Amino acid sequence: MKHSTNQQTRRGRGPARRIGRSLALVLPVVLVLSGTLAVTRVNWSGNPSNSVLTASEASVSDAKPRSVSRAPQDVLRDQLLAELHRENPGAALTHLQQAVNGRPSLARHCASIARALGRAAVLAYGPTRAQSYARPVCDTSFATGVAAAHS
Repeated sequence: MKHSTNQQTRRGRGPARRIGRSLALVLPVVLVLSGTLAVTRVNWSGNPSNSVLTASEASVSDAKPRSVSRAPQDVLRDQLLAELHRENPGAALTHLQQAVNGRPSLARHCASIARALGRAAVLAYGPTRAQSYARPVCDTSFATGVAAAHS
């Protein structure tokens, strides 16, 4: 009787053992594939409009021009240069001082923006008239820009 009990026990474990071995081989493959697919579905670009980007779409999206957010000092400089041409350098310098007072993080860019305004003023108004708008905004950087553009 012992012999028949061992046979039944082996037979009972036989199919379970085969299923277990099959799972041991197949399960890691399934986990790796599902992990790979999950990684390709994650929005790595940081752009919420492309919330689902698959690996096959990556080359297509790289071909599109991306909108690059501009630094606040660059935006301010461009606005002030436009204002300089619309109105006069005095108005642009006043708004530069107000922007720096309102947003202290722009203070380190004030001198370079003022120099750019000085160079643009020389081109638009000539060196003598541009110099007449000079005032001590950002450590006289406007006057430095005027002088650099004139020489």
